[in-house]
Amino acid sequence: MAELAWYHFLLGGILIVASIFIVLFVMLQESRQAGLSGAIAGGSDSFYEKNKGRSKEAKLAFFTKILAVVFFVATLVAVILFAFTK
Repeated sequence: MAELAWYHFLLGGILIVASIFIVLFVMLQESRQAGLSGAIAGGSDSFYEKNKGRSKEAKLAFFTKILAVVFFVATLVAVILFAFTK
């Protein structure tokens, strides 16, 4: 068995931390189910809906997307490094 290099531990740590934060951020977000009545009658345009970009929910969704990209890139780098190093 080959010895692991420092970047193996670094990438593993990044993947573990990113996955934990993704799970936490997804669990903190509220459900977006409008139900059948919202689909038929249409959603009401409230002040909250108009300023949704500045809300806590929007920030959580933004950070979830960023962490998903970090997770994907770290996984891709790990696969490439593990495939081409001995």
